[in-house]
This record gives sequence, structure tokens and C-alpha cells, in this order.
Amino acid sequence: MGLLQANPKPSLLSPRRLPIHSSTHPTSFNTRRKLHVNLGPPVQQIALRKFAIPYNLPSRNRTFRLNAEAGSVGASEPEATSGRRILLSDVVVKTKRRVFSGRKWNSLDIGTAGVVLTMHLLSLLAPFYFSWSALWVAISLYVVTGLFGITLSFHRNLSHRSFKLSKWLEYLFAYCGVLALQGNPIDWVSTHRYHHQYCDSERDPHSPLEGFWFSHMSWLFDTDSVVQRCGGPNNVGDLHKQPFYRFLQSTYIAHPIALVVLLYVIGGVPFLVWGMGVRTVWVYHITWLVNSACHVWGKQAWNTRDLSRNNWWVAILAFGEGWHNNHHAFEYSARHGLEWWQLDMTWYLVRLLQVLGLATDVKLPNEAQKQRLALNIGMAS
Repeated sequence: MGLLQANPKPSLLSPRRLPIHSSTHPTSFNTRRKLHVNLGPPVQQIALRKFAIPYNLPSRNRTFRLNAEAGSVGASEPEATSGRRILLSDVVVKTKRRVFSGRKWNSLDIGTAGVVLTMHLLSLLAPFYFSWSALWVAISLYVVTGLFGITLSFHRNLSHRSFKLSKWLEYLFAYCGVLALQGNPIDWVSTHRYHHQYCDSERDPHSPLEGFWFSHMSWLFDTDSVVQRCGGPNNVGDLHKQPFYRFLQSTYIAHPIALVVLLYVIGGVPFLVWGMGVRTVWVYHITWLVNSACHVWGKQAWNTRDLSRNNWWVAILAFGEGWHNNHHAFEYSARHGLEWWQLDMTWYLVRLLQVLGLATDVKLPNEAQKQRLALNIGMAS
């Protein structure tokens, strides 16, 4: 999910390459314990054993267990012991990571921070360049880049292979995601798969156990950290073998720049401010809230052995992505809002595509899978 990520070389801790197979996703809950044994060096196995959570612990006790054991295995970046509870949450920050000081920034860190800062500064001009047409451009691009691009394509289709699309449609939606200015598909998907593989352990690219703001956005500005924790993007062989995704990776920044030019030509500064600045910042923070708020505030319906929560207000803003505990329990599922009342706009779009014959092999958890998970680890509210 890095904004300007290139293709970094894997570190010595880089795990073995993991093939991605839709419903048998290698980072799914049902196969995670097997992966802990097979994946990597001794330090990883020790860390993962330390973070193992007993199945019968209630939700609050699971959080306390994660809080107590977080940060036991150190990484190479500068850290500071915190012990501070996150506001209105039972999550305690154990190893607050220093991103903005005490380390050397590389060119990718500086470029990423520059893009984020520029978009935020541009959005501050919104009151001075308001027009109804500019507002509608922003809303339209919010749907195109956020719903079609990030939640439907980058997340549920490419990261988890929850359904299949014809290549032309898969590529079209992926291109919409590129215009969200959150990085190219290969790097975005790689980071997200690592998040599921190492969720809320010391190798998670963005866990609130290292600070709320670290999980929300500041992890983006320390690109070396992801490489040191997880290695390079060697878990996306399914994407890397496709020329289209390699093309988007190598030419990534040119596409948002082309959108900037197009918006300015069509509508001048108002379209640029609202269609690029306001819309980009809005989609940024909605996406980032899934990483931060949905691991801090909300309820757990399943014991996923991590801090993922179902958060209704993030679900509304993020087209259904806020039902995050459901997602971590059934990562392969195209539907995150598993209850009838859990609003999930991305699922409604997938269902529409399925009815139209454009989406196939749509994966959902069946009742036996839900019951097995509930019986083994109990339900928590």
C-alpha cells in the first residue's frame, strides 16, 4: 500500500515465496499455523509462537494477551517502549516506532511523504475553489478509485482472489486503483498479503501495537521497515507474471500525473483541487482507517487471533471494508458484511457483476465453515 513503492530487494528475513490460490489462500486462517512452521528463520518461528493466542480466550482477554506479548521480538528500526492505551480502546501501544526521527530517510520515503503532504495542502484550497461540478467530480472519482479501484480490485479481487473477472475487466478496475495514488497493484497487494500473514505481530507492516498513527499512515514513510520485516514483494507471483501489472509498476507515477493534467484541462483549478486534492485525501484516510481504526475500535465476532474489529462507521465510509473481523476470519470471502444488516457496497457490486455474468467463482464462507470456526474458538462480542 505504499504510494511510490518500487520493487525492493528481499532481505535476509524474506520468507519463502508463497503461491496464491484463491480459496486456499496461503495466509488464510485455516492454514496459518502450518505456515508458521514452514516459512522461515528461527526468529520468525519464535515470534509467532509468542503471539499465538489460545482458542478459548474471550475477546477482551485476547487483546490483553496480544498487548502483553507485543514487541517481545525487536526489529532493527528505532523503537521506544510506550505502554500507553489507545484512546477509547483496550489496545496498548507497546513499542512505539519512531518514523520521523532517529533514522535515515531514503529517496522513496521522501517521495512518499512529499506526495501525501502535497495532496493535503492542495485539499486546503477547497473552500476557495468550490463549485458543484467540482464536488461531483470528487464524489465520482471517490467511487471510481475507492470502490472500483481499491476495495473491489486491489483488495478483494487481486489480494484475496475472492472472485474472477474477465481480464479486460480485471485490468480496467485495477487501473482505477492506480488512480487512487496508493501505489501500483503489485506493491499494494504484496504489503496487504504480508499484513494478513503476520497480522499484529512484530512483522506486521502496520499494527497499532506500534502506535495508532503508525498503523494509520506513518508506516508508509519508512519503506525499509517493510523490507526488513517481510522481504520484497515475492508473494505476488500471480501478478508479477502478467505484463500488464509489471507495466503499471514501472510506469506507475505517470498515470496519476496524466489524471492531474486531464482534470486541469477540463475544469481548471477547481477540478484539480477537488478531483485530485480533496478526493485523494478522502480516499487515503478511509483506506488507512481500515488498518488503524479497525484494529482498535469495534467488536470481534470471531476469534481470529489478532486485533481485527468490525467497525460499522468505517464500513459505511469504506464501501464495506469496515467489517474487518469478518474479513480476517474468512479472508477469501467476497462478502465482508456477513449479516443482512451489515452494509457492504463492494459486495453488492460483486453480486451485480455475478448476476450479469461478469464475475465468476465468487467465494463465500458456508455455514459449515462458520460453525467450525465458531465451535473451535467461540463467538465473541
